[in-house]
Amino acid sequence: MLDHDAISSTGESGTEVSGRNDVVLGLGGSGTSARTSRLSRVRPGVTYTKLVSSSSRGTTRATLLTVDLRNKHIGLDVVDGSSLTGLSSVRSLMGSTKRYVAAVNGDFFDIEGTNAPLGTAYSPTTGLLNARSQDWNQTLMVNRRGRVVFDKVQLYGRVVGIRHGQLTNVNSATVIAGGIGLYTRHWGSGSPGYAVVEGHRKHVRMVVIQNGRVTANRPRIVSGRTIKGSILIGRGSGATALRALEVGQRVTVRRGLVGHPRLALTGGRIFINDGVGLSTLDDTETAPRTVVGIDRDTGQLLMLAIDGRSTRSRGFTLDELVSIMEQLGADEALNLDGGGSTTMVVRRQGRLRTINTPSDGRERAVANALVVTWTK
Repeated sequence: MLDHDAISSTGESGTEVSGRNDVVLGLGGSGTSARTSRLSRVRPGVTYTKLVSSSSRGTTRATLLTVDLRNKHIGLDVVDGSSLTGLSSVRSLMGSTKRYVAAVNGDFFDIEGTNAPLGTAYSPTTGLLNARSQDWNQTLMVNRRGRVVFDKVQLYGRVVGIRHGQLTNVNSATVIAGGIGLYTRHWGSGSPGYAVVEGHRKHVRMVVIQNGRVTANRPRIVSGRTIKGSILIGRGSGATALRALEVGQRVTVRRGLVGHPRLALTGGRIFINDGVGLSTLDDTETAPRTVVGIDRDTGQLLMLAIDGRSTRSRGFTLDELVSIMEQLGADEALNLDGGGSTTMVVRRQGRLRTINTPSDGRERAVANALVVTWTK
C-alpha cells in the first residue's frame, strides 16, 4: 500500500505536499516500471497523486484520490443533477457548492435510452433517489454506524392495501418484468413513458397519485406528464395488481433500503471482497476505469480514475484493476461507470479542476457523482 504516514502534513489547501516518490506498482505484470508524482492536497485528509505504469502492454496513466474518512470534517454524498434523467458533467454536479471538494463519476446509466442510472443511489442529503430489487445491486454503502461497506443493496417497498403490491423499482430505467415501479419528482419533469417497460404496450398500467389519493388509473402509459405527486407503473402481474386501486382511494407507498444505510451508490462489480480479489475477470479489453475502494488499515477511501483509449494511456483490463487496487491497499473495491464517463474533479483554491484526462477529450455528461464533502 502507499505509505501515507511518510507524507508531510504541513501543506495548506491546494498546495503540493512533499512525500515519497519511490512507490512501485506492478500494474502490468513482469517487466513493469511505475512512478508516482508528488501528492497534491485538496483539503487536510484529501490528497491526490498521479500514477504512471509502463510495461510490454503499453503505458497507463491514472489519478489516485485518497480520502481520510477518520477526519471528522470529511464526508461523502451522492449528487445528481436537476433530475435523474438530466445528465450533467461531474464539474457541473459539484457546481458552486463549496463543501463539495472532490468527486468522481458514479453509476452506469441508460445512455441510449432514458439516461437514468441503472442501480441504486441514496444520498444523506436528499434520501432515496433510485433503486431496484433485482440485479445491478453491488454497491458502496455507508451504514448506520458510519462504516463504509461493499455489499449487495436490497430495496424494500410496498403499495399498501393491495395484494401482490411489492415495489420492485424506484425511478429505474426499466421496471422489471412482473414488477411495479414508483416514479417521483426526482425522475424529472415528465412521466417516463413506454421506455421503462421496454416498449411493451400490453399488460401495463399507470397509476397517478396526488396528495395521497389515486387520481388516475389507466391501462396505458402517458409520457411527458408532469409528476406533481408520484406515478406507479406496473408490468405484467404488477399491472394486474395495480388494477385494484380505485380513483379517489387513499394509498400509501412505502420504500427504503434494507439496513437503512446513510449512503448508497451502485457500480458494476465488487471485485475485491475482504481482501480477496476475483480471479475470473476479463484480461483482454482495456478501457478507462473509475474505481472506489477502502483500505481498512488506514481508514482511507481510495478513488481511482484510470485514463485510456489514447496513445498516452491504454487503460486497464478488469483483471488489472484487481492488481492495482490490491497494491494500493484496498480490502474492498468496486468499479463504477468507466469509458468516456471516467472523470475526477477537485476544488483547489476555489476553482474546479478536472485532474484526469477523459477519453472523449472533454467531460461526458453523466447520471450522478460520488462527492467528497468538507465541512468545518
